[in-house]
Amino acid sequence: MRKYQYLLFSLLSIAFLASCGKSYKEQQRLNREQQIEAARQDSAALKIATVPTMDCLPLFIAAEDSLFQKAGVDVRLKRYGSQTDGDTLLRSKRAEGIVTDLVKAERLRRQGIALNFVTATNASWQLISNRIARVTELKQLSDKMVAIAPYSATQLLADLAIDSGHPKETVYRIEINDVNIRLKMILNNEIDAALLPEPQATLARLFQNPVLMDSRDKNLRLGVIAFRQKVMDNKDRRQQVKKFLQVYDAYQHAAAPRQRDVARGARFTP
Repeated sequence: MRKYQYLLFSLLSIAFLASCGKSYKEQQRLNREQQIEAARQDSAALKIATVPTMDCLPLFIAAEDSLFQKAGVDVRLKRYGSQTDGDTLLRSKRAEGIVTDLVKAERLRRQGIALNFVTATNASWQLISNRIARVTELKQLSDKMVAIAPYSATQLLADLAIDSGHPKETVYRIEINDVNIRLKMILNNEIDAALLPEPQATLARLFQNPVLMDSRDKNLRLGVIAFRQKVMDNKDRRQQVKKFLQVYDAYQHAAAPRQRDVARGARFTP
């Protein structure tokens, strides 16, 4: 009797293990199918590299309010701390578009990446000095360190500031690509000055760090949204971009109240 009980137990154990194995294989198959479908959807979506700056605020609001989805376009915002990360995404063809500035965009073009500029943005930058450094005029930048992102609007603006201020000694341009790190360096007294976009510039001003130059006073409008030319050459992609721009234009107005809040010192958390 025990012999038969042992045999029955063995058969049941084998059957149980077989069923578990089948269940595991089935789960693996489902997981693979889900991954393939997720990859397909991501490939078909309009992916745009962004940074936590004011010119991207309409995009963050539109995504938060699901307006892209309501307009019938799958827009996926790739959020980074620096434009350089967005450049890398664009080069590797893991993004169709980018929020950037004309200086950076033209450099990408020179590197062989064909771009189509679809709209301008309200991006601006301020050269803000560390209050501890006691620099209140451009000419006082002699022998000082200024944080910039190379090959970008910040480098161009730093050059303009130095040329107009005529400091007697060398001004050292320090490469700090991440906009929030540049802000922290000002707040933590780790750099003499930095080119900051909004809302980082507003936060720096709230801590009594003086403004040496504002790009808006130079009548420079350097912000831009660009897409790879191959994207614009594709009929379906071109329709996606068209819907994206309709939402962006509409939500620039919706973003205005929040922009005023930032100007008053409100926290900006895209």
